[in-house]
Amino acid sequence: MMTKDLVLTVISDDKPGVVETLAQTIAAHGGNWSESQLSHLAGKFAGILRVSASEENVAQLRRALDDLQTQSIKVVAEPAGTSAGRPPCRHYTFTALGNDRPGIVREIAQALSSRQINMEHLSTEYSSMPWSGEPLFSATGSLQVPTSVDIDDLTEQLDTIADELAIDIALEEPQHAQEPSREHN
Repeated sequence: MMTKDLVLTVISDDKPGVVETLAQTIAAHGGNWSESQLSHLAGKFAGILRVSASEENVAQLRRALDDLQTQSIKVVAEPAGTSAGRPPCRHYTFTALGNDRPGIVREIAQALSSRQINMEHLSTEYSSMPWSGEPLFSATGSLQVPTSVDIDDLTEQLDTIADELAIDIALEEPQHAQEPSREHN
């Protein structure tokens, strides 16, 4: 029996029972909840999940997920992609920290995109500096950097952005870095 992976994006009002409803719907239609990132933000619950199901159950599962709109849970289901054709990559993490201002994510994303660097994960937070109450922006992320990218040039560009925006940006190769690899789904 062939299985198919789906990537689900979910959004609803932040209320108890959303995860249970999703899990029950997936299980009731022969699906398996493989991995996820779930969060609540500004009164909303949002998530991204990878679900696998037999090919014969996929259409029925997708219909059941669509029907969750009657419970104010919006789900978009897409077939999982592949990383075929991606060049060999090294994995890095980055952090950015400084006074909040418009354009921080845009500037960092442009620097990465111009080098065909894939952002695997991004987490941002807005808070206040404890000593002054000034708005504080922080970001952490993980990257897939093609082996063809000159890390010194990338670091130099990120340093220039950090200086222009008056923030700190650090790029680090994780301690458990492995040989260049291709991501497999």
